[in-house]
Amino acid sequence: MATGGGNRNGVHKSPNLRTSASFKSKLPTSNVRRSAAAAADSVSGRVRVAVRLRPRNTEELVADADFADCVDLQPELKRLKLRKNNWDSDTFEFDEVLTEFASQKRVYEVVAKPVVESVLEGYNGTVMAYGQTGTGKTYTLGRLGDEDTSARGIMVRAMEDILANISPEIDSISVSFLQLYMESIQDLLNPANDNISIVEDQKTGDVSLPGATVWEIRDQQSFIQLLRLGEAHRIAANTKLNTESSRSHALLMVQVKKSVVDRDEFSLEAQNRSIGNLRPPMLRKGKLIVVDLAGSERIHKSGSEGHMLEEAKSINLSLSALGKCINALAENSPHVPVRDSKLTRLLKDSFGGTSRTSLVVTIGPSPRHRAETASTIMFGQRAMKVENMLKIKEEFDYKSLAKRLEMEIDKLMAENERQEKVYENEIERIRLEAQKRVAEAERNYVEALEEEKTKCQMDYMESIKKLEEKWTTNQQKHAINGEINNGARNEEVAELKKLLQDEVCLRKAAEDEIHNLKSQLFRFSKLELAGGNSDSFNLQQVLEEESCQKKKLEEEVRVLRSQLAQMSIEANQTRSYPDGSNSGNPLLGLDSLAPLNHMRSRDGNNGDRASITNLHEQVGLQKILSLLESEDANVRIHAVKVVANLAAEEGNQEKIVEAGGLTSLLMLLRTYEDETIRRIAAGAIANLAMNEANQELIMAQGGICLLAITATDAEDPQTLRMVAGAIANLCGNDKLQMRLRSEGGIKALLGMVRCRHPDVLSQVARGIANFAKCESRASTQGSRHGRSLLIDDGALPWIVQNANSEASLIRRHVELALCHLAQHEVNAKDMISGGALWELVRISRDCSREDIRALARRTLTSSSTFQSELRRLRIEV
Repeated sequence: MATGGGNRNGVHKSPNLRTSASFKSKLPTSNVRRSAAAAADSVSGRVRVAVRLRPRNTEELVADADFADCVDLQPELKRLKLRKNNWDSDTFEFDEVLTEFASQKRVYEVVAKPVVESVLEGYNGTVMAYGQTGTGKTYTLGRLGDEDTSARGIMVRAMEDILANISPEIDSISVSFLQLYMESIQDLLNPANDNISIVEDQKTGDVSLPGATVWEIRDQQSFIQLLRLGEAHRIAANTKLNTESSRSHALLMVQVKKSVVDRDEFSLEAQNRSIGNLRPPMLRKGKLIVVDLAGSERIHKSGSEGHMLEEAKSINLSLSALGKCINALAENSPHVPVRDSKLTRLLKDSFGGTSRTSLVVTIGPSPRHRAETASTIMFGQRAMKVENMLKIKEEFDYKSLAKRLEMEIDKLMAENERQEKVYENEIERIRLEAQKRVAEAERNYVEALEEEKTKCQMDYMESIKKLEEKWTTNQQKHAINGEINNGARNEEVAELKKLLQDEVCLRKAAEDEIHNLKSQLFRFSKLELAGGNSDSFNLQQVLEEESCQKKKLEEEVRVLRSQLAQMSIEANQTRSYPDGSNSGNPLLGLDSLAPLNHMRSRDGNNGDRASITNLHEQVGLQKILSLLESEDANVRIHAVKVVANLAAEEGNQEKIVEAGGLTSLLMLLRTYEDETIRRIAAGAIANLAMNEANQELIMAQGGICLLAITATDAEDPQTLRMVAGAIANLCGNDKLQMRLRSEGGIKALLGMVRCRHPDVLSQVARGIANFAKCESRASTQGSRHGRSLLIDDGALPWIVQNANSEASLIRRHVELALCHLAQHEVNAKDMISGGALWELVRISRDCSREDIRALARRTLTSSSTFQSELRRLRIEV
């Protein structure tokens, strides 16, 4: 290879070397090792090799200060001279020669950018760094550039170009990061996956790693985080040649799936045309492999011993196997020993396969390592002789077509469902109209029959009356004249009989006509009813049953309301004793309570309030509050009922608090375990908690802790409803948010859902909605940052579960809570992962209240996180 002493500047060139490795350059016939059929759809591409010189490090500046560099670069001629001694050197040519001053950007553009462009066009590509340990392979490929962006390596810059040339909506990028350590393939993104097997397709010969972790990449920042995670798990050690020497080969695998159809084809009209033609889009799949080889080293120079010695042996063996494969390919040998190492199996497609490959060999200037530098240069020279047959990978995207067809089917099904609903509504309208017409016709016929019957009867009676009058007149005439001719009499009698017979016939004819009209009415009604189908008849029966059931339920509601009013009036009644005395009950011993027995009115609620007002005015609030501490349980119950009813009126609340009523009610919760007392006391506290000033007093006196304890101990749904109502009122105060949570208020509120009673659940939902509204308002004003306390306390699953509750009150409060939580951007990711996004979309479309629908739509459109997820799911709001 090198010339003798007579030719000091002999040039070493590969027989197949060209100054410009064109992407579609012709393959020399001497290296064609594929069939004509395979070459028909493939493109020849030689492995392109660039050499990069590392500048002297601190140690070399001291140790080699009196010696010249062992290499001399001529970048304008793309040549490198390797000095044998002071008067002789060997010259080599490469595709690119990069000096120690070459920037990372230039290295990327001449080495890796053509490969990345090929990957985006559907080809496989490989970028690999080879060289002695400590010559800058990892710096060239894997530098992240956290402190200096200009120092970014090939991996980071390649991903930037890929992300800039794809469409996130229709294209995809997936990444795996592996290391080959001691002939074991390990996952750098999941260290527990430390023995990944290689799978080879028997038909195509393609190599894959199905056990490797695959991450979808959406942005550059997530990719850099994966690189940082992988580098942290990569094995490195301190040797004499390098303080952070890589002890494994690192492989970054990037899969790019890119659709080649025009972006305009993803409009609605283009999708409809594509669905009509059943023409799937074309998908190109390219794979980029970036390989950071561990550095070759000599044991006596690196000082490796013990386990590091075993690592060095494994590294050198794998690099030696790679060199043998490249030698075999460069010499066009019939056998290439790719199975000698897992490294060569993984790089089977990169050398002699279908991948476009760029190799950067890194060298150092120190004359002490001239032998290693010469070995690296010769490796690059042999690699330049390897020819690959580049092959594009295209296929029809049937998944995309199937997805479009599913969307079209869903659209057609929805349209069909709407048409069925319209058809059913039209049938129902026609049925109701037919029933209306039948009823109207029946009514008209009945009225006509009645009128005809009345008319016939009137005519008949009028005829009889006239005949009687005429007969009477004739009798009088006969009596006056004294004699009547028998013949005339007979004629007159015959005439009368004839008239009577005519009247009888007319009456019979009228009755027959009435009968015929009734028969016609019956047949008409039967025909009209027969025109409807059996479903209409069944529907009518169901409607009648539902009407009866509704009447029964309304009657039960009236009974329950009356019972409730009666129970409320109990606070105003005095107990009667057989002996007429009031001993043993201090409450009944008051003279002023007697009027309560005569103050019931028809309206139970108004009468109750009027009685309580009179009691308050006549007895005095202090006397009533003192009875809360009575030893008689019945007295305490009646007294707390009176206080609860007084607290229901806003005008009495301030007086109750000033008189110490709030303290007494909290004392009842703290002291007594009687379920009735706790229920009524909690209700009174809930009424007082509607006032903002009282809310702070309740918190200051430890009321939230007492309510939380009561919520934990109570099992009665009505008690839990009162407690939940009190906490829900406190949730609406902006100033009490943090304290309410720290004292267990939110946990207690969520704990009461165990009851499952709709009244309790509605109060819980109201409290969550109030709390979420206060948080949203604080976030908008800038006084609050961070994730919602409701999400931290685990309320989101219950909110999502009840967002479509059958109870309208629960559903309305939960819908409001979801909208308020979604207004803060920091909650968006948790809501998406918890399934709340689907409920927000449903609320924006189906909510019965226009203001909540508008709030949901405004929240979805204003959040960038929600918008990104909706675009990914192809959902329009």
